[in-house]
Amino acid sequence: MSDWNISDWNKSVIEEFRANEGKNGGIYAGGRLLLLTTCGRKSGKPYTIPLGYQTDGDRFIIIAGSANPNWYRNLVADPRVKVEVGKESFEAIATPLTGEQREHFLRVARKLLQEAAERSKEYAEMVSEVVNDGPVVALQRVEGE
Repeated sequence: MSDWNISDWNKSVIEEFRANEGKNGGIYAGGRLLLLTTCGRKSGKPYTIPLGYQTDGDRFIIIAGSANPNWYRNLVADPRVKVEVGKESFEAIATPLTGEQREHFLRVARKLLQEAAERSKEYAEMVSEVVNDGPVVALQRVEGE
């Protein structure tokens, strides 16, 4: 994967997601994927990234693949974010999870990643670089949105 570029990869995933009403093919076919848009903490510009998610009631749970990615630092600075999932788009408040809640969702995510990696060699290569102790964040829809 030496020619692999995360920015180009994300751009193509975002374009496919938006062109197909929230559905992606390839290694993401049938998976849970959302687009998260944060406000750049330095630039003030919108920054969008595709992320896998879990649900917990009406919350969407996302987990960083590295210890301190830009999107996480952005939402810590400004927790109001935009979420696109399926055909819908809405504003949400992002809240980092700690303690047992965080550990629970990390355990679930590890299991899901392992299952996905067993089905796809390409996915296995991509997730082999993922740090399994990244931040865990709950996204709660803003009422009235």
